[in-house]
Amino acid sequence: MKKLFKYYVAVWAVMFVIFNGVCFFTPKNLGDLDKFGGAFWTGYVFITLAFIGQLACAYIALKDNSSQKLFYHLPLITISYTGLIVTLIFGSLTMIIPNLPNWVGIIVCLLILAFCAVSVIKAGGAAEAVAQTDEKIAVQTSVIRSMTADAQALMAYADDTQIQADCKKVYEALRYSDPMSNGALVEINNRLSDKMYKFSEFVKVNDVDNANALADEILRIINERNIKCKQSKQ
Repeated sequence: MKKLFKYYVAVWAVMFVIFNGVCFFTPKNLGDLDKFGGAFWTGYVFITLAFIGQLACAYIALKDNSSQKLFYHLPLITISYTGLIVTLIFGSLTMIIPNLPNWVGIIVCLLILAFCAVSVIKAGGAAEAVAQTDEKIAVQTSVIRSMTADAQALMAYADDTQIQADCKKVYEALRYSDPMSNGALVEINNRLSDKMYKFSEFVKVNDVDNANALADEILRIINERNIKCKQSKQ
């Protein structure tokens, strides 16, 4: 994403240079229009602030090498880009309208800037809230997801047909169990983890009887865990 931001900066810089070129390299007087009259500098300052703010929002959205976080921060780019366009339109009007009082230009541009700033702050806060929720869910589901991955990998060690069947039953049970964990499930998660470790040892040495007995016990623990997990959500 950082590489993408470099390209973004290049495009942004071109647009900013074009804006300044139009402002300062066009003739000062166009007919009855005095280019530097009215609220020219008010419009120029607010448009420049909008450019800088838009670049800052793009940096926040693209600074992490994560497509998921980019998705969460896309509103920052779209809102700031929209704000830049609106500021360009109204800021340009304050720059070119002859004898426009500065206070009019300041109020108009300030209202636009304030609205965009509030929208960006809300979008940023929403993105962070969603990201924190995702991180919390990832932590809460990591235990079962890890066991599921281990159970899937364990099937490759099974040489005996019965052990292969036991491994598949354990894997399927873990795969379709509720992955969420909470404080009430710590003890049962520990028991399940302990049984899974012992089960894997028996599978690797092809101990059919012990592997089969532990597989049945693991299935009972998973069923018990699912019941408790369901009760904790009620």
